[in-house]
Amino acid sequence: MTRTEEFQQLRPLLASIAYRILGSVTEAEDAVQETWLRYEASSTPPDSVRAYLAAVVTRISINVLRSARVRREEYVGPWFPEPLLTDPYEDPERSAELADSVSMAALLLLERLTPLERAVFVLREVFDFGYPEIATAVDRSEAACRQLAVRARRHMAEGRPRFEADRREREQLATRFFGAFAEGDVDGLRELLSADVKLVADNGGRAPQWAEGFFGADHVIEVLVSSLPAFVRIGGVVEPCQVNGRPGAIFRVQDGKVISTWTLDVLDGRIQAIRTVSNPEKLRHVGPVTDAWAVLRDMQRAATGPG
Repeated sequence: MTRTEEFQQLRPLLASIAYRILGSVTEAEDAVQETWLRYEASSTPPDSVRAYLAAVVTRISINVLRSARVRREEYVGPWFPEPLLTDPYEDPERSAELADSVSMAALLLLERLTPLERAVFVLREVFDFGYPEIATAVDRSEAACRQLAVRARRHMAEGRPRFEADRREREQLATRFFGAFAEGDVDGLRELLSADVKLVADNGGRAPQWAEGFFGADHVIEVLVSSLPAFVRIGGVVEPCQVNGRPGAIFRVQDGKVISTWTLDVLDGRIQAIRTVSNPEKLRHVGPVTDAWAVLRDMQRAATGPG
């Protein structure tokens, strides 16, 4: 097998590691490309190509994350990870665990960790790397890596909900939700949303903002039933799909361009959170992005126009 073939075979794993460390599809792709350049330039074949490439992409991702943390502190409004439609790495025996680790809720919990804790947690808990490999990847002793893993697990456990819905329950509830949403069914939505549900948007100051968010079933339902008719009237389409391993949707305008993605968090049989991403910089990998300000103006005209 050639060096190129070896790399391409491992690319999905490398991209998945980088995304979980960075929370950005774009930055993960850049980290993988830099990993290839370093691998291509190296003169000595490694004992384990998998371990070597995982170590390189991890180190690159840690460095990128450290600089990204500064930018995120200055981010306008709520910050969410870039939406991921399909995880490039697949393992049928661990598909549920992999999907859980890439959910918006899990990635936001990972934001609480230091870059080193995050990298160790991802390598150990998600991809089951051994501590000797992890130690090499993060340039720490095995004992230090074990301590980092303990701290990371504790922080993650503290933030996780006690009971989560299984995949079938989530999908069934999402189908009902988007059906009620499309029909403007207030009573149907009220049955599906928790009393303290939140609707929060990440626009990064680059798209219309609904305010910091809406909290409580009454406020969220009011926003949902008032916004969709005008969106549909201008040719908008809600395309249900999996986003970050959870039920969600892509919102597209008439020409198919993307305006936002939505993800749903389900707990105890109710939707607890709706997270939307409308920052165009975070949507370019999903597809061509529309001008959200123009869409808002069209919706406002449609809402006040005849019929």
